[in-house]
Amino acid sequence: MYYYIKRVIDIVGAIIGIIFLLPVFGILALAVYLDSPGPVLFRQRRIGRKKKEFYILKFRTMKQEAPHNTPTHLLDTPECYITRTGKFLRRTSLDELPQLFNILKGDMSFIGPRPALWNQEDLLQERERYGANNVPVGLSGWAQVNGRDTLSMKEKAKLDGEYAKNISFIMDCRCVGRTVYCLWKQEGLKEGKQKAEDGPNTNYRRD
Repeated sequence: MYYYIKRVIDIVGAIIGIIFLLPVFGILALAVYLDSPGPVLFRQRRIGRKKKEFYILKFRTMKQEAPHNTPTHLLDTPECYITRTGKFLRRTSLDELPQLFNILKGDMSFIGPRPALWNQEDLLQERERYGANNVPVGLSGWAQVNGRDTLSMKEKAKLDGEYAKNISFIMDCRCVGRTVYCLWKQEGLKEGKQKAEDGPNTNYRRD
């Protein structure tokens, strides 16, 4: 039953967000283009609920020559690919705003596990153990507000499983509240390769 309520909230929230943020979309799109001529939006193949593929939308934060399907943590020097505007967008997570259209379309929800890249089989298999592939993927999620880029793949999958097991309106509200806090404090952000002793990381290329 909650999935239907969740979907209604997503549709209403996405419509309101798109309408009120249209001026912001225009300003950010212009900034992206002036900093690095080329497509303003970045489309990337991701995996959604029940392993259904879709293309996620983001404001482009990297130069055109950046590797397209390489997670940020696998790049030796990601800073050489990130544009000046991109640094600001990534730090504030404003690059994620176009995903309001993904939410409206039904590819995503506001809250849920972050969608994996199509080639991150290890993460998808780990999530399968916890039933996390069966819930809608989200703009933010339980793993994102409990460590985000500093977590190992297994830690993220386990937290995603906790969300899947306890999915509810209250759980989503907790995620929203903690998301606002984490964005304000800019917690959990990490770029580039992680040390081997830290364990495998699942940063996605946040372009």
